[in-house]
Amino acid sequence: MDFITFKTFISTEALIAFYYFGAIIMPVGLWFLLARLVRKYSLLNAAYASGKEKAWKLLNKKQRAGLLAFFVVSFLFMELFWRMLFEFLIAYMQMRDALLQAPL
Repeated sequence: MDFITFKTFISTEALIAFYYFGAIIMPVGLWFLLARLVRKYSLLNAAYASGKEKAWKLLNKKQRAGLLAFFVVSFLFMELFWRMLFEFLIAYMQMRDALLQAPL
């Protein structure tokens, strides 16, 4: 009941588990889900194949490399933000615990 009424906070171990879930399992899981959906639904497969073919034909090699680098750097920044968010949450929990144990 204390957890539901926010008298007890989520533990640091749970935050670390959620961090790894969001940093590793979610991107890989979404990649496989997208691949499955494209294979399963012919309309999605046709749209994906057509869009990919047209996009790669319009771009030269330098633009393709730039686009790929943009997505890789964007992904890395999202991972960095995710890490910083959880570091902040864990630090908050540690500060709260230290303040509760401090003498008045």
